[in-house]
Amino acid sequence: MPAKASKTIDWVLYLLVLLLIIVGILVIYSISYDSSGGNIFRDQIIFAIIGTIMMVIFTFLDYRSLKGLSIYLYLIGLVLLVLVYIFGKVTGGASRWLDLKFIQLQPSEIFKFILIITMASYLSNHQRDFSFRHFIASLLIIVMPIILVLIQPDFGTALILLIIGLSMLLASQIKKIYLFLLVILIAIFTPLTWFFILKDYQKIRLITFLNPKDDPFGAGYNVLQSSITVGSGMLYGRGFGKGFQSQLKFLPASHTDFIFAVFAEEFGFIGALIIILFFVILVIKIIQIAKIAADNFGMLFTVGVATLFIFQVLINIGMNIGIMPVTGIPLPFISSGGSALITNMVLIGILQSIIIRHKKLNFG
Repeated sequence: MPAKASKTIDWVLYLLVLLLIIVGILVIYSISYDSSGGNIFRDQIIFAIIGTIMMVIFTFLDYRSLKGLSIYLYLIGLVLLVLVYIFGKVTGGASRWLDLKFIQLQPSEIFKFILIITMASYLSNHQRDFSFRHFIASLLIIVMPIILVLIQPDFGTALILLIIGLSMLLASQIKKIYLFLLVILIAIFTPLTWFFILKDYQKIRLITFLNPKDDPFGAGYNVLQSSITVGSGMLYGRGFGKGFQSQLKFLPASHTDFIFAVFAEEFGFIGALIIILFFVILVIKIIQIAKIAADNFGMLFTVGVATLFIFQVLINIGMNIGIMPVTGIPLPFISSGGSALITNMVLIGILQSIIIRHKKLNFG
């Protein structure tokens, strides 16, 4: 790679990601005074180091080389999802992790990356001759992993995969007739989801979301406690490590699903706004990368990444403040979890690779 290429790296993009990771590590530390929490804190630091290395490696790897690997990545991803169903570790009634002893691998998180790569590759390969056959094939690419993820069950991740796939289809500028068919399919299958796909506890979550006070010690507990936690931070917060809700363990999943509530309690409304601002700047930068991408593959990949981050942030923060149902979607770069953190950092590395080879400077 030419020496000038490294000068085109978006250092602000790196800085934003690292700041978000540091915030996550600090929040995890603030609620990790017991031995198990200490392990989570230690592991998150290790994941961050691994993720940083991977991010740098993918920055200088030509992103176009991933295009030819997409089919193999997709097949490997499907196999991993099947293995989760057979050998997965069951936690909270769901089987989402493969215990590899040195790490708990969550294939559904990795598949977000795989789906983005596969859809970008397939759609860019057939952008000029996109027929009905390609439209159906695109839907199959999206639906197959969703079915396997729903079996776990993990409705939140399945929803994110669906949104990613559909957004990339729309970005590929498919014919209006296919958009019309897509709308019809969504209209047909959305009500069927309630009767044939959602588990009873998932239905209860959605119903309770509308009025969590109907079941304050059951399905509505998480939403109520999270809302109380966010509100108790007031304007400036209670201070680092001084949140009542999180420190006294009233808030469930405080290091994963509801880590934003912990941060809001400790650093208040002002701190929460700063975090949201970081994410807004991150998304704006990703959208800017889509505009300068050297090829359709890079543009579609960037659209997929932007969609992933936008909806994960909206859903996670939404459920933390009680305006979204609880779906188990992590907050990118902040929630604990190795699979999600490393995957997200790899995505950032690939975005940097697209910047290095973008059309205006043409270093490719």
